[in-house]
Amino acid sequence: MTGTWLKSGDATSDAPLRLFCFAHAGGGGGFFRPWREPLMPEIEVCPVILPGRETRVAEPAHRTMEDLIGPLCEGLAPHLDRPYALFGHSTGAAIAYEVARRFQDDPARAPLRLLVSGRRAPHLAARRPPFAGLPDDDFLRVVAELGGTPAEVMRQRDLMRMFLPALRADFHLNEGYRPLPGPRLRCPLSGFTGDRDPEVTPLELRLWEATSDGPFRMRVYDGDHFYLAGLPEPLRSDLRQDLFEGSRRPVG
Repeated sequence: MTGTWLKSGDATSDAPLRLFCFAHAGGGGGFFRPWREPLMPEIEVCPVILPGRETRVAEPAHRTMEDLIGPLCEGLAPHLDRPYALFGHSTGAAIAYEVARRFQDDPARAPLRLLVSGRRAPHLAARRPPFAGLPDDDFLRVVAELGGTPAEVMRQRDLMRMFLPALRADFHLNEGYRPLPGPRLRCPLSGFTGDRDPEVTPLELRLWEATSDGPFRMRVYDGDHFYLAGLPEPLRSDLRQDLFEGSRRPVG
């Protein structure tokens, strides 16, 4: 891939910690833009841009984790020159998990923490029947039911069909994902979910604890699968606490 995995200007601030963020299937870096100002100056939010969307819309999207993870880690490696953590929501949680596992064996590049949101533990079987291969209209109907895509965008059929290949690729990746071969996590792990999320129960989220030898912390918020949109104050406060726990950096 020739595109850049971060928006121009990201990973350039003097913030002591970088937070690389991975969006849900069909989502993009823009989902995390509202997070930037509330978390600065201590935390620089760096949304990851995957092929097939935003500035990389002309590139083919990856349909499997096996194909994605190598180029992704290669693209992120130059930006790991300071402490960092990984945050992933829904499908993004699985991607962040695999990135953390890939980098953890190098002490100079290991993440401080992995933060997963809105996703069942990776070893659990899928609850929802696969739908990535459905005919276009049926596929888009299911995507609309899941939420996360504004209704006004869903109504623009020509626009949706332009993004359809990347959207399908995201759900193929999600439906076909199984944890890749590799070591257990060793870093601290945080889990987040909404109390009305139809995609994951608190118990299913808690089972992420089995994936890491590090400490685990779970938090449940008022909301559905997209409880985190716009960075509500309780989540902002908890992120700062988890990211700077045990350090002398300011958390207020």
